[in-house]
Amino acid sequence: MEFNRGERALLVTSVGFWINLILTIVKYAAGFTAHSGAMIADATHSLSDLVTDVVVFFGFKVVNKPADKDHRYGHGKVETLLASLCGVVLFVAGTGILLEAAHKIIMILRGEALPRPGMLALGAAFLSIVVKELLYRYTAHWAKNINSPALLAKAWDHRSDAFSSIGVLFGIAGARFLGGGGRILDPIAAAAVSFFIIRVSLPIMLESLNELLEGALDRETEERIIALIRESKEIREVHHLRTRRVGPYIAMETHVLVDRSMSLVEAHYIASVVEDRLHQEFGPETLISLHVEPLPERGKDHVDDHVSEHPNHPH
Repeated sequence: MEFNRGERALLVTSVGFWINLILTIVKYAAGFTAHSGAMIADATHSLSDLVTDVVVFFGFKVVNKPADKDHRYGHGKVETLLASLCGVVLFVAGTGILLEAAHKIIMILRGEALPRPGMLALGAAFLSIVVKELLYRYTAHWAKNINSPALLAKAWDHRSDAFSSIGVLFGIAGARFLGGGGRILDPIAAAAVSFFIIRVSLPIMLESLNELLEGALDRETEERIIALIRESKEIREVHHLRTRRVGPYIAMETHVLVDRSMSLVEAHYIASVVEDRLHQEFGPETLISLHVEPLPERGKDHVDDHVSEHPNHPH
């Protein structure tokens, strides 16, 4: 099935936005009507989903733009920025829920009474679990199909909301059916949810930050790149490999050494074969730069020393 990556991401995000909008309204209404702090916290989590939906939706309009003279590598970094923003919003939402829950727990421990949650909050929590889990599976499916870290971050955003609703469901049920002492379970559920939200947000933020700071690919991937290059027997040495991510794509540049007697035409052909091999392995959008060099003459400096004489040599 043929589909445009950016358009598909926008469609999936739009579906999530409208479902989140309806669910947030339902949960806030249930939380305030049924006097459930846990449900209000859960609704706030859904509200954070709405914020990230808007960010991802408008951001993908930029990501979908082709490379231009001002952005030769395309606009993939926008997607990384979107993933980091999703992580930040999750972290802020989780921290806010934790502080509010802690405040209510302290109130109860001091002898202050909280109202008993109503059945409407219980129903809203169950509805949220079902809807958000289905939304997670839908979003994660397309995130993997189009290789989108921002969309995958959104999928985990949905699942974190589903898990938070599970905690809220038990917290509300305990606060409603276990009597006065059980009322503390409502804010405890909210606090438990907040820890999960914060835990989900941290790897999203760290991975996005690593990419924005031009972090290298993992060692296993780099070793695979070198192995693929060395499949061409004419290449005598591979060194100075540098890798990074540009949104969903991989970028790499490296020095490859061939015999000094090889013609420019032959060296170009070998480099083209290697690039085709790397594109087949890592995708047609992979950005590849091979700097072909002749082996040093006998008696000259070692290969690495020879290259190090030209630290600013263009790739």
